[in-house]
Amino acid sequence: MKIFQHAASFASIGVIAVITAFTVQVQNTAPIPATVKTVTAANKVTAFQVDSKNSKLLWTARKVTGTHTGTINISSGTLKVENNALQSGSFKLDTRSIAVTDIKDAGGNAKLTGHLKSDDFFAVEKYPAADFAITGIKPHGNNQYDLLGKLTIKGITNDVSFPATVVIEKGKLTANAKVKVDRTKYDIKFRSANYFENLGDKAIYDDFDLDITLLANAQ
Repeated sequence: MKIFQHAASFASIGVIAVITAFTVQVQNTAPIPATVKTVTAANKVTAFQVDSKNSKLLWTARKVTGTHTGTINISSGTLKVENNALQSGSFKLDTRSIAVTDIKDAGGNAKLTGHLKSDDFFAVEKYPAADFAITGIKPHGNNQYDLLGKLTIKGITNDVSFPATVVIEKGKLTANAKVKVDRTKYDIKFRSANYFENLGDKAIYDDFDLDITLLANAQ
């Protein structure tokens, strides 16, 4: 009987040792961490307000007998940037500000300027603003883009596309582009050889060029 009693005692001690070891192991096991959710901050979109005072637009128009150049004021605009890349934008032109720069004679200059403001050309009293809005952007790296957009002149909107250089640095944006525009698409057909015959050397070519520089500041 004593042998069985001693065996039972050893068995009890063994069970207690196992339970104790298991308890210690459970207590020393680090708790399973809760699932960690990774939160990715949304990319920040920065709006750049166009500096209308220091931005500029130069135009060049050609006729059989020569070339005329001038300016139009950029009245307002906003460009949006994400991850230091252009994402969207638009700007407006004040057509009433159209000026001629190649004619130095005051009388001749005023005559051409007045004609450009008339219904033969931009009809500025009825359409005091023209505007452009970006509808598509294809980046090429090194600050180079192909832009697609809607250009509205005299209330008529057409698609235009052109290359542009956009540099963004220290809260400032500089955009440069050269745009070729067919004036007849905007009902500006005065002396167009495609609409009038026998113009001879009085013909004015349909295409005119815009050389645009936009300066903008982060808001």
